[in-house]
Amino acid sequence: MQTTAEIAEVRRHVRTARAQGARIGCVPTMGALHAGHLSLVERCRSESDYVCVTIFVNPTQFAPHEDLAKYPRPMEDDLRKCRAAGVDLVFIPDVPSLYPDGYQTWVSVEEVTQPLEGAMRPEHFRGVTTVVTKLFNIVQPDVACFGAKDYQQQATIRRMVRDLDLPVEIVVCPTVREPDGLALSSRNVYLSPEERQSALSLSASLQLAADRLATGATDLRGLEQEMIDLMHAQPGVQVQYTVLADPDSLETLTQLQPRMVGLIAAMVGKTRLIDNREFNLPQPTASPSPR
Repeated sequence: MQTTAEIAEVRRHVRTARAQGARIGCVPTMGALHAGHLSLVERCRSESDYVCVTIFVNPTQFAPHEDLAKYPRPMEDDLRKCRAAGVDLVFIPDVPSLYPDGYQTWVSVEEVTQPLEGAMRPEHFRGVTTVVTKLFNIVQPDVACFGAKDYQQQATIRRMVRDLDLPVEIVVCPTVREPDGLALSSRNVYLSPEERQSALSLSASLQLAADRLATGATDLRGLEQEMIDLMHAQPGVQVQYTVLADPDSLETLTQLQPRMVGLIAAMVGKTRLIDNREFNLPQPTASPSPR
């Protein structure tokens, strides 16, 4: 496994691999790797011949009051996990190499970034789309893998790639969960044992929605309120948003449709967590035509 902080070195390694006929894969991360990230690496290995993992805690997607300074950075452990997972190249740039003095160019995606996370964190997606574009320009992958847990993020990146005609296939991989349902997140390490128990209410509320929809619920506002009530019944949970939305536009729905997504953000103690689940409603069976 090669490790470098230099852009020119990344390009040299990738150029060599491509000259040998390799399909290039990329998994962008902010480090603090867990089983969810490693599932992305595994999928990327199945989709490509040469896998580059990027590890960069991107300052431009954090607001001033957020946890940039304390975001976990267990680099040696991350490199060990990458090596064990069969990663070919790890790119670990520093901030000045991606954002040199005088940096002033940004990539913005419009409508899909406005609600939900965009409303809560106004500059967040501009930072995400800019750094992902830069990483794609550096690595020049044929395929890149992202997790479904950051639902709005992967929807935004898919839109950006489509709109800018970037020659990279985006593969969205399923959310990896603990056996009790908690979605894996690098921020889970902040949770106390009591807070972790309360955090289970996020996935439980999504299961509640799935159960209600399966048994014929049609009142989406009422269902969202049930989800909120379930979470607020747990100590230390403060819901920021709970919506049932269109899975492509992320517009909040007022009536049932065949494909929907439930999206949640909540503070559990001092830790901000997100979760989501897609719902596919059964289509009514057409009645046979009378003869």
